[in-house]
Amino acid sequence: MSSESWPPKLKEWVARCLGQMTDSNRADAQAELKQVIAESYGNKSLWTTDWDGVQLKSLIPKPTPVISSHGNLKRKAHDGQQPSSKKTKKSSAKASSAHAADPDDTAALHRRAARFQREHDIERQKSSRQFSNHSSSHNPYTNSQLFKSRSGTPSPYDVDNPDADPNVPNWDRFTIVGTSQEIFKDYLRLTSEPKPEQIRPYHILQETLNQLKKKWREKSTYNWICSQFKSLRQDLTVQRIKNEFTVTVYEIHARMALEVGDMVEYNQCQAMLRNLYELGIPGKVEEFTAYRILMLLHGRNRSDLNLYVGQLTDRQKEDPAVRHALGVQRAIAMGNYHALFDLYMNAPNMGAYIMDHFIDRERIRALMVMTKAYRTVPLSFIQSELAFETPAAAREFLVEHRAGFFQNPNSPDEEAVLDCKPASPQLAQIYEEKYRKVQIKGAV
Repeated sequence: MSSESWPPKLKEWVARCLGQMTDSNRADAQAELKQVIAESYGNKSLWTTDWDGVQLKSLIPKPTPVISSHGNLKRKAHDGQQPSSKKTKKSSAKASSAHAADPDDTAALHRRAARFQREHDIERQKSSRQFSNHSSSHNPYTNSQLFKSRSGTPSPYDVDNPDADPNVPNWDRFTIVGTSQEIFKDYLRLTSEPKPEQIRPYHILQETLNQLKKKWREKSTYNWICSQFKSLRQDLTVQRIKNEFTVTVYEIHARMALEVGDMVEYNQCQAMLRNLYELGIPGKVEEFTAYRILMLLHGRNRSDLNLYVGQLTDRQKEDPAVRHALGVQRAIAMGNYHALFDLYMNAPNMGAYIMDHFIDRERIRALMVMTKAYRTVPLSFIQSELAFETPAAAREFLVEHRAGFFQNPNSPDEEAVLDCKPASPQLAQIYEEKYRKVQIKGAV
């Protein structure tokens, strides 16, 4: 949990609490402060909590008992009250005389206070142990050494450096720095705390990326390349490395995944890239913004698509890739299949790889319109209009979707003519069966 993600109100509250701590209550207050922040983080309420109204119990001033000259105990809550009757006056007079007559009364009060203090300490130790067990098992950002300072006092702050900002925890003290010199390492899911000798440092990871790009150009198998990239991403994550190199790694892996149609890995990379871009780390923001729009079109998630497009800046909309993706959105919304397939044939970057996942669906929609508008359609026209490579590919598509009804079935593909009347109901049926519902693997 990076302190950069803390809301300003939380930082102000922490600074205010630190200023109220004294030597007598510092240990209790820091333990309670850690507990409140950890619980709020676990409940995902850091931004919704009204921190101005949160009060640490250990910082609440405790009313001190005042012992009068006669040895009787007077509490502040009763200072301003007057006896309501003569009987009350008589009873209080008797009580005061009884206390004055007991020379051991003061010592008894001190023993009683000491006993309550011991009970309070025991209960506090129990609660602190319970919280320690709970946080270590549920909070991935805490461990047994996370809040230890030099003096052994639990504290998330850098007490070693008195000039450090008390609002910023020194997470760097607990960051792993790898020592492994291996260039290639297969991906294995972590089941325990990572060890430095198993993690590659930053300069080795840079060399790993260069070697992987060479291997990809040499046509190495994608399964091996993907395992290496996942291992590379894992080493970056455990060392908390988030910079331009991290963005480059995820962008390259995402493009490779698109090229082979691995949408699970692509969506994982896309989700991480969104977080990295939001942190202000530069990268190919417009390129992956266009991919995001095309993926939303593939999933036909209209509400998220409209929200996402509405948040685009004018600078992003002027980018050619983003402008192309918005053109695809407009063509689909208007049913303009001529413009859609023209955009498909001229997609920038790797947009066509994403469009491949929903272009057959749009071909069926276009054929449904054609077969309702015409009685016959030449196969060569279908091939050119719907961006098939050859008339044979167009015929194969129609036969595969149970719409291969031709007036001259024995003629060459260049001369074949589609009979629209029997094909139209078949196209509508296949659309309902195959393309009405969209399933996206690894969607986030």
